[in-house]
Amino acid sequence: MTEANTKIRIAPNSKESEMMVLGCMLTSINALNIVADTLEDSDFYYTEHKLIFQVLKTAYKTDKPADVHLVCEELKRQDSLKAVGGAAYITTLAQYAGTSAYIEEYAELVRNKSILRRMINAAQVVEKNALEEPEDVQMSLDDAQQMFFQISQSANSKPGVLISEVISGVKAESGVPYLKELQERQELFQLRGPNEIAITGIPTHFIDLDKMLNGFNNSNLMILAARPAMGKTALAINIAENIALKNGTPVGIFSLEMSAEQLVHRMICSQAEVQSDKIKTGSLDGTEYQRIVASVHKLQNQAIVIDDQPGLKITDLRARARRMKEVYGVGFLVVDYLQLISGSGSSRNQESRQIEISEISRMLKNLARELNIPILCLSQLSRKVEERQGHRPMMSDLRESGSIEQDADIVMFLLRREYYDPMDKPGMAELIIAKNRHGGIGNITMTYRKELAQFANYIPVRAGAYNSAALVAE
Repeated sequence: MTEANTKIRIAPNSKESEMMVLGCMLTSINALNIVADTLEDSDFYYTEHKLIFQVLKTAYKTDKPADVHLVCEELKRQDSLKAVGGAAYITTLAQYAGTSAYIEEYAELVRNKSILRRMINAAQVVEKNALEEPEDVQMSLDDAQQMFFQISQSANSKPGVLISEVISGVKAESGVPYLKELQERQELFQLRGPNEIAITGIPTHFIDLDKMLNGFNNSNLMILAARPAMGKTALAINIAENIALKNGTPVGIFSLEMSAEQLVHRMICSQAEVQSDKIKTGSLDGTEYQRIVASVHKLQNQAIVIDDQPGLKITDLRARARRMKEVYGVGFLVVDYLQLISGSGSSRNQESRQIEISEISRMLKNLARELNIPILCLSQLSRKVEERQGHRPMMSDLRESGSIEQDADIVMFLLRREYYDPMDKPGMAELIIAKNRHGGIGNITMTYRKELAQFANYIPVRAGAYNSAALVAE
């Protein structure tokens, strides 16, 4: 066997880096605190180093001092001193210590080698599973992608933090003390105009919706449900357009019902405010043509990713969503719609479609948390709505599974009364917030222009004015 082949078979490690980290921990309390907070014993390749690190981390957790003598005594008590090379090796580590000011860099080297080893282990598991030729290849592919995604997430994982560290700003996301950040918010609020809305999530630019939900917040699974022809796809696309065009946030759309060309056509109709039939037949005047040109250029400059693959399994969808996040950095995801997604097929004894839908909704919620983005998933309602007087949707109308309402953070229903009675509030729509895990519930009035597939903010009519809905020009 050649020397090159021998090197390939050795798992990535750096004994010198591990010795440097442990040496710094033995001689510097600051290094002990930093490393114990960022590394685990599994990050060390050599068994003796794992044992020594475990003793040092225990000392850190119990707020006890740790030097060469104390560590040797603890290892002797555990009958492990000989296994690590005796007191002589512990002393060697202390002498091997470098400059504790660079302890983060030393720990990073150890951490990187550990990640490489985990990648190799994951690849070996993937290879073993592939060689067994599983029946559900897509499920195996999803498992493989999930293993590597978890390695990626753990590489940037954050340990638990003390509340004092968050309040002081030491481990806050903003890096600013809580009270100082609050003062800055107060100052910003004073500078805002009276009509400006302050929200912390992603603005949808539907004013009443943003007020009620505080925008679309990360890790949330939101369900938008309605009977067919209510306009739920149009509303979801309008929200996606606003988030992409007005916020500059990359958006991903999974369209299992409509093709990418059909969705683009809808977006252009909505943005240019030109009727669909006119675009299809080409019966446009000069002004309409110019509006379409402007809308096309605007859409071309935005990162809106459409995946129109029909009949996706939930495992396929998750894999494609991770890819969208990795390649395009999508910050918002639309899934149209839930009932068109197939289950993973991992269980051969699927009792009913209800169990499959439960699995899909649960995995969508996990995906929202995994990618840390809001996901808006459309859903059909059962026919019970048609039989009910007033046709007002309820949570129990969510089709095929009660677990949807359990897994979702927000459940919204869309109702257009004119669908049942053309004279009942024509041009109006009602968005019912039936569940909001993080805030209040209620009803939102919107306007709807069917010929443009466009929803817009509703302006209440003032006393004495002509009684008609008005569209907000944004």
